[in-house]
Amino acid sequence: MAERKKPGLAEFGRRFFLDLDARIDSGLFEAGRWSRELYERFVTFMDRFHVAGWKRWVLVEPASEAATLGSVGLVLALALALPAFYETSDEDWLKKSELAVQFLDRYGNEVGARGIKHNDSIPIEEFPDHLIKATLATEDRRFYEHFGIDVPGTLRALVINARAGGVVQGGSSITQQLAKNLFLNNERTIERKVKEAFLAIWLETRISKNQILKLYLDRAYLGGGAFGVDAAAQYYFNKSARDVNLAESAMLAGLFKAPTRYAPHINLPAARARANTVLDNLIEAGMMTEGQVFGARRNPAVAVDRRDERQPNYYLDYAFEEMKKLVDKLPKTVTERVFIVRTGLDINLQRQSENAVEETLRDYGRQYGARQAATAVFENDGTLRALVGGRDYSESQFNRATDALRQPGSSFKPYVYSAAFIHGLKPTSVVVDGPICIGNWCPHNYSGGYSGSQTLTMALVRSINTIPVRLSITIGNGNPRAGRNKIVDLAKKMGLRTPLPDTPSLPIGASEVTVFDHAAAFATFPNGGMAVTPHAILEVRSATGELIWRFDRDGPKPRRVMPRQVAADINMILNQAVEAGTGRRAILEGVKAAGKTGTTNAYRDGWFAGYTGNMVAAVWFGNDDYAPTNRMTGGSLPAMTWKKIMAYAHQGIELKTMPGVPESPGPVGPPVAATPGARPGDEIPRPILLTKKGADVLVRIERALEEASRALAVPASDRTVDATPAAPPTDGRSDGVVAATEGRGRVVRGN
Repeated sequence: MAERKKPGLAEFGRRFFLDLDARIDSGLFEAGRWSRELYERFVTFMDRFHVAGWKRWVLVEPASEAATLGSVGLVLALALALPAFYETSDEDWLKKSELAVQFLDRYGNEVGARGIKHNDSIPIEEFPDHLIKATLATEDRRFYEHFGIDVPGTLRALVINARAGGVVQGGSSITQQLAKNLFLNNERTIERKVKEAFLAIWLETRISKNQILKLYLDRAYLGGGAFGVDAAAQYYFNKSARDVNLAESAMLAGLFKAPTRYAPHINLPAARARANTVLDNLIEAGMMTEGQVFGARRNPAVAVDRRDERQPNYYLDYAFEEMKKLVDKLPKTVTERVFIVRTGLDINLQRQSENAVEETLRDYGRQYGARQAATAVFENDGTLRALVGGRDYSESQFNRATDALRQPGSSFKPYVYSAAFIHGLKPTSVVVDGPICIGNWCPHNYSGGYSGSQTLTMALVRSINTIPVRLSITIGNGNPRAGRNKIVDLAKKMGLRTPLPDTPSLPIGASEVTVFDHAAAFATFPNGGMAVTPHAILEVRSATGELIWRFDRDGPKPRRVMPRQVAADINMILNQAVEAGTGRRAILEGVKAAGKTGTTNAYRDGWFAGYTGNMVAAVWFGNDDYAPTNRMTGGSLPAMTWKKIMAYAHQGIELKTMPGVPESPGPVGPPVAATPGARPGDEIPRPILLTKKGADVLVRIERALEEASRALAVPASDRTVDATPAAPPTDGRSDGVVAATEGRGRVVRGN
């Protein structure tokens, strides 16, 4: 019998894969059979619950959709709320203090405050009962009944607002408003409302109702820079919140909704009308009767008249924002949140700037169709001396000097000419004013014609439009885009911080800038090509007076961005632009000035940016809605206002020269005589200021006197007190004059 052959490797592999294939096929078949059986069993089981007819469409389908949408909404709400809960990760969130700053002017005088300085000294039990009731009746009548969100109140507000076609009633509970004040901001978005709702529920689980109410009364903003009802009572009525009567309580409770609109020092009739609404709320809520509120209706609250206490609010707003950024850069050893900050503010120059803006708009605004203006005034070292962000802070807190982006027009051209001079051109270089196009864009001159060959000096003095466009091509060696990039790079190094989009019209001022940046960047020219960092803060001290930070010691140092000769050439040309060009209305008697006008398409913006050896300022006029003006140019209202401000600023000071410009003939004449703190339309007296050398001498004398006083100090029991206090210093101090800070017992030196 023949011997069987053993299967080879190929045969073994064939059998293995056939077996594997059979097993897979069998497994899939069995899985399919089991799946069908399971499905049939599931269908049979679910048929027991099948609902048909009207029950399905009335009960089952709506419930199913509600469950689906509710699940999706819950997931979305949690996703939106999670970032808000990160704010609560700090275990000391309840004790955490917000930034609070007391601002001083350059001479050490208090000028205002910003931030929240907590005052938790009054227990909830010591607040008047009518103040508590007025607050609850107006802001949250069901406060002690809901869980943080007043669902019926929210639905009621939605219905009322829908009927009115706008927001006439708020639906947020006191807890929600506190959550916003503690952890969120004022942006009106759905995301914020969701976060607010979750945080309100979280607060209700963490602290008691009375604690929530007290925190709300202590930390809510009530206008006039006052946070909390006690600070507001002190500001509006010169009394503690413990002592306010019903009429005053109603006025305070009415401020929670819109403190700026109903503040009695801004609009007393509106404040009293709002207070009357609060009294109505007390009756509707059943907390008081008509007889109980009758006396408050007949004798409404009388607020302290603070209309003459003009604060430099635009300046303080900017300084506070600067302080917020600076706090993050302070040493980690500084854990305080309450500071005393000395700024570069010159309060008299600030008032003169405000008056100049108001006078110009009052006298010529209607004629030219301009309703708003802004200006920023700096020392050439970058210290902000005055800032006007609009015509009336009480009507609009938007700071047009620091936040509004407007086209600078021809006032942008000095950046272009500076880049050209760095590239190798000279003021005497000859260029041709003629037709030119980049793609489909062809610029035209203001006059409508062309002037032919001329020097760069005359081109800038006459503010010709075609030549900066030609220069952008020359700077880029034939590539206009490369040339514009070099212009943008130089402008940013000089101080323009806003985006400058690359467009063919950039060289003639089509890219938007701010008044603040434009003025600070122009300081590079009188500084001989050294760019400076604009700043309002000179020094920062703790609440106890300890020096923490000083700009001259810790701040950024000037940086060279162009050769000194280039800056001198620009100074020479812009001086001619003022004395013989488009800026003649800005000529200062006895002071050499340089500057450039700017006017945009349809006369929407009018600019004058200029400087002397001492100071630099930019002035803008226009309309918030970008409406065209009535042929207003930069050489009209802006140049006139710049002259009013700078002529005052240079009275009695030691004049400095600019590179490339001949020395001025001498200081400006004596200051005009007028009443300090004049209202718009009046002149403000300018103090005759000391030279820096004279100021240093006075400081040394003052230090010597201090040392002598300490050496001669005797015990208080042996000391005789003079009943006649020393006369306070006048508002107009010279640079370097020492000013004592009231209530602190320490001396702050002027800069």
